Amino acid sequence: MEGGLTAVLDVGKTLTKLSLWDSSGTVIARESRPNTRPDAGAFAALDAAGVEAWAAEVLRDFASRGPVAALVPVGHGAALAVLRDGRLACPSPDYEEPVPEPVRARYDLDRDAFELTGSPRLPLGLNLGVQLAWLEVLYPGLLSPGASVVTWAQYWAWLFSGVAATEVTSLGCHTDLWRPRAGVFSALAARRGWAERMAPLRRAGEAFGPLRPDWVARTGLSPQTQVYCGLHDSNAALLAARGFPEIADRESTVLSTGTWFVAMRSPARASEVDIAALAEARDCLVNVDAYGTPIPSGRFMGGREVEILSGIDTRRIDVKPDQPQLLAAVPTVLAVGARVLPTFTPGVGPFPQGAGRWIDMPTDPMARRAGVALYAALVADASLGLIGARERIVVEGRFAEAEVFVRALASLRPQDRIYVSNAQHDVSYGALRLLNPGLTPLSSLEPVEPLAQDLRAYADLWRRDAARIGAAGAAAGM
Repeated sequence: MEGGLTAVLDVGKTLTKLSLWDSSGTVIARESRPNTRPDAGAFAALDAAGVEAWAAEVLRDFASRGPVAALVPVGHGAALAVLRDGRLACPSPDYEEPVPEPVRARYDLDRDAFELTGSPRLPLGLNLGVQLAWLEVLYPGLLSPGASVVTWAQYWAWLFSGVAATEVTSLGCHTDLWRPRAGVFSALAARRGWAERMAPLRRAGEAFGPLRPDWVARTGLSPQTQVYCGLHDSNAALLAARGFPEIADRESTVLSTGTWFVAMRSPARASEVDIAALAEARDCLVNVDAYGTPIPSGRFMGGREVEILSGIDTRRIDVKPDQPQLLAAVPTVLAVGARVLPTFTPGVGPFPQGAGRWIDMPTDPMARRAGVALYAALVADASLGLIGARERIVVEGRFAEAEVFVRALASLRPQDRIYVSNAQHDVSYGALRLLNPGLTPLSSLEPVEPLAQDLRAYADLWRRDAARIGAAGAAAGM
């Protein structure tokens, strides 16, 4: 089906999306659904069954729009599936579930050093290895011979094709299971016998073969539809950004924004990556791109913090019609020194030990939201600084449309060129570039102008307060 359409399934942490593209890189259709967290007894699980049922319906609609030649899955990090006898052997944990302390304590003694894995010790189930350790306790014999462990994007590739695999962008995402410089499983994975249970490594852009007959029947897609291995979502955003001539193979950083804000730096020379120099205690880590290259990264739960600060029923900072009013509210925020201190998602981000709070919170709703956007920019700037980001920074994802956020970032980093890309399609577009690396975006990067107001005094005050938080945490042994 040369010249056929491509469907991209993007199973994110908060939303699952399905998009349909033609060979030129034009999106034809796009659907999404919020993810749920089914109760699996001992933990809340990923909604594999719900996503599967929804995907079947949407793919049937896509099949009516033209010949679908390819299906590419994308998945969020810190997620896995254990397969046995052609099915899920147990529910897949949601990484926000707390791991029992005895399991965590024993596991921590067995982890490889950060300078070998680039994987910091993270809370909850954010290290994939600790999920495996917990599952072994909950389900004795789960990882005995016959079991196969797949990473999350590859679970969907297996469901569609029947081919079980793992892939480096997901293995290299703070799992504790991979050594990015050596390109091998970690000593922890070998000692625990997990490396033997991992499905074979395949390349992100590798075709696994045709769609399974049962999925052909469920969706009406062609039996010639090829299923591809797929990759980790932030790495897909990185691939998308590299399609722009301003980025390509140059020194650059992609700041992917959603539930997580993930900054991924592509150094001009890979030899510059010094894992030991990264701030492990401040949520710096090493990701691995689709070609196996180590990528220094920093992150925080920006979307979750915006949600907490905005309230569930409040309009967020990225609502397009509100942008002029939010920009107009910035002078009020600066005049009174209203600011948000980190962090509202303890244990992660560049200020993991902080207890978030407002100082002089504005009463005006627009000013409050503008203050939240400034806060997001200040934390993003801190993460970017920790990984040595410089020269070119591309903001992609949902919050690329939050003008106060992106323009504040440009004000905070006047030495760099800040761009925004199409906020709606970058992860899926990166998946497309797996199939066609020569594909160039139909749109251009948009340079970001700094805010009209001078942020220097405000930023200095915020950084002083944030530094005190860091010093207090260090003194407390956090």
